[in-house]
Amino acid sequence: MVIGVGVQGLLSDRYQLQELLGRGAMGEVWRAADQVLDRLVAVKLLRAEEAADAERFRLEAQTAASLNHPNVVGMYDFGSHQDQLYLVMEFVDGWSLAQERSLRGRLDPQEAAAIAAQMAAGLGAAHQHKVIHRDVKPANVMLTAERTVKIADFGIARFADAAAGTLTATGKILGTADYLAPERALGRPAQPASDVYSLGCVLYQLLTGRAPFSGSTSLAVLQQHVSTAPAPPVLLRPEIPQRLSEYVLSLLAKDPAHRPTAEQAADWLASHQPTPPAAVPELTSPMPAPLPPAAPAPESSQARTAAHTRPRRQAKLASRAVLGGTALVLFTAAVALGASLTSGENTPSSPSSPAPVTVTSTSPDPTPASTPPSYSATASATAPAGNGHDDHKDQPHKAKHGAGKGNGRNSDD
Repeated sequence: MVIGVGVQGLLSDRYQLQELLGRGAMGEVWRAADQVLDRLVAVKLLRAEEAADAERFRLEAQTAASLNHPNVVGMYDFGSHQDQLYLVMEFVDGWSLAQERSLRGRLDPQEAAAIAAQMAAGLGAAHQHKVIHRDVKPANVMLTAERTVKIADFGIARFADAAAGTLTATGKILGTADYLAPERALGRPAQPASDVYSLGCVLYQLLTGRAPFSGSTSLAVLQQHVSTAPAPPVLLRPEIPQRLSEYVLSLLAKDPAHRPTAEQAADWLASHQPTPPAAVPELTSPMPAPLPPAAPAPESSQARTAAHTRPRRQAKLASRAVLGGTALVLFTAAVALGASLTSGENTPSSPSSPAPVTVTSTSPDPTPASTPPSYSATASATAPAGNGHDDHKDQPHKAKHGAGKGNGRNSDD
């Protein structure tokens, strides 16, 4: 007989029952204080129909107690008090995954995959010890405040299946139809792959907010587990990564041989997170930042100097061209005046007026930087015949002007 709600007492003169935490088809769960070790524990009180049940449950409890894994609720003690079977387990200060899902609905793909990876790790440790959970569902998964996953009730579901089987004579299903593997729905023995299928159902629900199959009755749901392919999670929620969606379907394979093991699922889910973790303490050096788009190559200092020097050189040449043109006009006028005076001294009877002077100045072309501006100056004098020596007098002056121009260009360069 199960202890009633509100009844508090000392169980086996050691465990002080304090608060009822929950009640299910298989019994009640209480928070209790271990008077011997002075610690909080969880005590599950179980229903047993026959005397043989106690022995089978004791063997299962011993097997479950051999598990020591951070993702498995620790099992401390087993006993019987006034024909009441009880199991003493680790007290988890947190809440169940079923409560988490009811409050939040579907979870972020990264968070759902992380929870499933921890569940798979705990199941893998159990399977190595030949322990099959047989009742993996959100209500049997605990979450701590640090988001650590703890799978509870190892061995209890196996004891229940051994006592009554999957289906009773009246068609009542022992367990939850939403997470039951096809082979178990057909009445076949459970195996480690059955826990993997149930894990896939839990992950499917965390990602999409609904179970893989639904129906008006539990038998209708079981028939779909056996013969109907589930809709890909990505079709129900497009933001789910395609690879994660495909892997969930592999967990839900109808044939147990086609499903990955729990250890393989733990490794895959841990290494194929939809997004990278927020922080990786193992890194000793920061990851290199992505390179920005290549910027145009900067101008060389020589090119910048040439670009800035060119306008200044053109302006300098232009100013010198103006001064040179003015000097050329004055020089030409002086030559013409000298020639006129000389001619007048030699032939006083026929004086001639000063020769007309024609001056042409060509503005420098600012476009070519390396070509200096060109200038042209012509002087013509009308003199009597026999004064050819005056032309020779002009020659030295013209040669001197040409050299000046050459020196000026070279100095600019």
